[in-house]
Amino acid sequence: MVDQARARRLAKRISAIVATAIEYEIKDPRLRFVTVTDARVTGDLHDATIFYTVMGETVDAEPDYSAAAAGLEKAKGVLRSKVGAGTGVKFTPTLSFVLDTVPDAARQMEDLLARARAADDEVARVAAEATPAGDADPYKTPRDDD
Repeated sequence: MVDQARARRLAKRISAIVATAIEYEIKDPRLRFVTVTDARVTGDLHDATIFYTVMGETVDAEPDYSAAAAGLEKAKGVLRSKVGAGTGVKFTPTLSFVLDTVPDAARQMEDLLARARAADDEVARVAAEATPAGDADPYKTPRDDD
């Protein structure tokens, strides 16, 4: 029987344990800019998927995703030990790390929205300066019969 509430609680706890371990306990320089964004645990509590993102050192610098993935793969055993000690479950879940693409997708969506706003502003500017092609009052009015 699958207890989804228990799986969610365990995923949240695993996420906190892994994030704390990466920040304070694992001294791998490749993991310096890794941020844990989410975790999911299967219904049988045997597998945990941890989503992470990598920030660049500066705003213009491109993050090194491959180095971060290699660092996480190397630290997987230590992290699983920390998860086992911190959760107290009968079977410590296996950990798999997946690069989270949500921040990149959100950034692309923001760029698209900015371009759409700029196009809307341009259309509004052109419409404000436009004059009607035909008569100023295109609607028929009743004749005055005097």
